[in-house]
Amino acid sequence: MNYAWNWSVLVQQPYLGWLLEGLWTTVWISLAAWIIALLAGSLLGVTGSLPGRIRLLTPAYVAVFRNVPLLLQLFLWFFVVPELLPPAAGNWLKRGLPHPEWWTAVVGIGLFTAARVAVQIRAGIRAVAAGQLAAALASGMRLRQAYRFVLLPQALRLVLPPLTSEFLTVFKNSALALTIGVFEMTAQSRQIENYTFNGFEAFTAATAVYLAIALTVTFCMRALERRLAIPGTRSV
Repeated sequence: MNYAWNWSVLVQQPYLGWLLEGLWTTVWISLAAWIIALLAGSLLGVTGSLPGRIRLLTPAYVAVFRNVPLLLQLFLWFFVVPELLPPAAGNWLKRGLPHPEWWTAVVGIGLFTAARVAVQIRAGIRAVAAGQLAAALASGMRLRQAYRFVLLPQALRLVLPPLTSEFLTVFKNSALALTIGVFEMTAQSRQIENYTFNGFEAFTAATAVYLAIALTVTFCMRALERRLAIPGTRSV
């Protein structure tokens, strides 16, 4: 292959600045989306484990958000939802809100991931011995207190490994935000390619950044898993 490699382009301005801006955007969107996913997913997971018909809300939400492709959901949030709202609200979402594409990516990825988190939280709650809930209620706790002080602390520790996987998936899914105009890491790499024709270098740099993020998150979460593991629940 006759290709003129030029790695120095990655440390030249404005290309280095573009990469750093893309990294910041990727991290910001991923962390904000994860907060939404964890909060909404935990609420849905608890709802799905409650007695009564209210628990049907969780499978309905999961069926919609988990089975519709994330790319399509981002398009719906960005292009369709503002048109369905009253004109004043729709115009504010499209033009009045600073960086509307950023917030669309955060909400879209967050709600999509919440469906997956909800299933894991519900499974974690069901994995806790049923006698613990009965003991908590027998000791005078209300159902809300039993969930807060007994079930959820154990459930979150049990499902920490799959939650780590979902956290990493959020970072990878953030690359889809480029389709609605977000200049995250992948989009910035494409922009460098368009300006310099050094696509191999740009995309190699993006690959290395994603890999570094994944390895860092994995290392930190594995350490957290070991620290918070319930005795007798870890096989390794």
